Amino acid sequence: MLYRQWLLTPLIIALTIYLLPTSTYATENGSPTTGLGVLDFGAGFMPPSTPNGTVGMRVSNYRATVLTDKNGNRSPNDFKINVTTIGLAYIRMTEQELWGARYGFALMPIFFKMDADLGVNIGGQRVLSNSAEVFRPANLQVAPLILDWRLSPNLGINTQLLIQLPTGDYDKNRLANPGTNHWAVSPVLNATYISPGGFEVSSSFQLDINFRNPATDYRSGVEYRHEFAVGQHVGPWTLGIGGYYYRQLSDDDAPTLTTGNRANTFAVGPALSYFKPESGLPPIWLHAYKEFDAHNRAEGYTVAFRTGLSF
Repeated sequence: MLYRQWLLTPLIIALTIYLLPTSTYATENGSPTTGLGVLDFGAGFMPPSTPNGTVGMRVSNYRATVLTDKNGNRSPNDFKINVTTIGLAYIRMTEQELWGARYGFALMPIFFKMDADLGVNIGGQRVLSNSAEVFRPANLQVAPLILDWRLSPNLGINTQLLIQLPTGDYDKNRLANPGTNHWAVSPVLNATYISPGGFEVSSSFQLDINFRNPATDYRSGVEYRHEFAVGQHVGPWTLGIGGYYYRQLSDDDAPTLTTGNRANTFAVGPALSYFKPESGLPPIWLHAYKEFDAHNRAEGYTVAFRTGLSF
């Protein structure tokens, strides 16, 4: 049976950057609300219904040294950020059905190790330097509603409602923040199709609807992301490419803004997964992505490893 356990860990890749008040970097301080590059192969397949559920872990590293403006041009400021994310997940898929789908829920605690440096340059002169290094909890992710349809052994579709709680460590005066200090609600739709010859196409579509940050009176615009993977199954391995497209659909709103800001980027790179139930080993997913054509945000690299085990 062609099956991929999916570790549901939409994780934040925080890029909170202290910039001058005239900055045009989109979303609050240039930080996406939830993580980019979380899912690849098997996005449409959920874990089985087991007595104790599924536990999983995702470890990723994001590194960027480039900031871009609204035209995609590199900022004159000196910038560097490195974010290591450790995400844990508990997923419970039940035998209960709702609208013909299995019902499930999930809980995802997340931790960030962030190292950031910024030098603001005006007229070729350094006018501000700042840095931060933190290893703290990020916002808690909860999925109270997961619906999983297995339409055939080779076709899976699931949808979730994700809620991000403002529980992460946050200081509005700090250069790097694991938490965003605001609520967010994210509807998600995932799908996977595997052909009889073993060719796979997977996609994940998500909207992030942001609430206002009470500490800054800033509300980031609605964010859209499409994560994808295409590849060939060879025995227990799946080899191919993956990536994501990210775009902010509406303007930010804040007292300091005269015009709204919007961000976008595209990333692609190699992806692979391993899944062989009879081996007794947990499944693994691994990918490495490079971002391109970024506007109003950082542009960097991501390497991520994901695994999970059902009990």
